[in-house]
This record gives sequence, C-alpha cells and structure tokens, in this order.
Amino acid sequence: MSKDKYSIPYEALFRIYFPSLCYFAQKYIADLDSCKEIVHKVFVSIWEKREEFDFDKSAKSYLFTAVYNRCINHIRDQKKFLSDGTIDAFEEYSAINMDTDHLEVAELESRIWKIINGLPEKCREIFVLNRFDGKKYAEIAEELNISIKTVETQMSKALKILRDNLIDYLHLFIIFIIKSLW
Repeated sequence: MSKDKYSIPYEALFRIYFPSLCYFAQKYIADLDSCKEIVHKVFVSIWEKREEFDFDKSAKSYLFTAVYNRCINHIRDQKKFLSDGTIDAFEEYSAINMDTDHLEVAELESRIWKIINGLPEKCREIFVLNRFDGKKYAEIAEELNISIKTVETQMSKALKILRDNLIDYLHLFIIFIIKSLW
C-alpha cells in the first residue's frame, strides 16, 4: 500500500492529538463514545479537505476549535433531551471558559510535547509506543527487540523527566481537577 504525501503528517496529527482532543471534548460532553466520535469526525473532515489543509502549520488551534464547535453542535442536536435552561446555562458557561481553558490546555500540551521531543531517542520511542499507541511493555520489548527490563527503565526515565519538568505546571493540573469537579 503506497502512502501519499498527506498520510504521514495526517497520521502524526491523529496520534498526537486524538487523546487530548477526546479529553477536551469530555469537558463538554460526558459520554466518552460521543467524544471519540466527534473527534473522529473532525479528523475525517481534515482528511476530506487535505488538499486545502496546510499540514506544516500548527494545527492545534484549528483542532481544538473544531472539536469545541462540534461539541456545541452535538449538544444542540441533543437539546430535545435537555431543558432550554440547561442549554442556555451550558452555552453561557462554555463561552466564558472556552478561551481560558483552551489556552491553559494548549500551554500545558505544548510544554509536554517539548519535553517528550527532548527525550533521548529510544526513551521517546518507548514512551510514545506505550502512552500513545497503547502498547504493553512486553509488546514494545518484542517490537524493538529489547528486554522488558529495558522498557521499564526507559519508561521510568521518561516519566521522571516529565515529572521534573512539569512541576511548574502543577497549578494547571489542580485547576483542571477543580474545574472537572464542577
């Protein structure tokens, strides 16, 4: 199967942003399956418009905005199940908090990716295979032809580096936790 000029950047966009976009959508829609469907539709839309989409530019803002808009549309489509007051309250809350939340998430995500991209090559590869591809340590060890102990060591190293470098962002984690409890 041959890959065209869009498949690698598109696949990278999907792998990098799909989990965080699903998490972001859950701020507005409680059902995880609906969130995944919404995010998937955004990526399908990008794929359908790939001739016009500039894969070299930062797509983060576009993706978060598109997911947000689709969440709002989903809620409006579902409003027959909700009272008008609930919809109005949600729209008011989301209009106030969207910009702040988006910037905080984008700042934190940007920092996380800088740290991940700064990891030593093998360490980064193992981390991405585990955290973004969902592979178990044994699968990674087999795929890379290394021991499970090496995978464990490299994952510990990656997590320590992330922890050490994200300590300044602890306040954002606390804010996210507090806001998610509302």
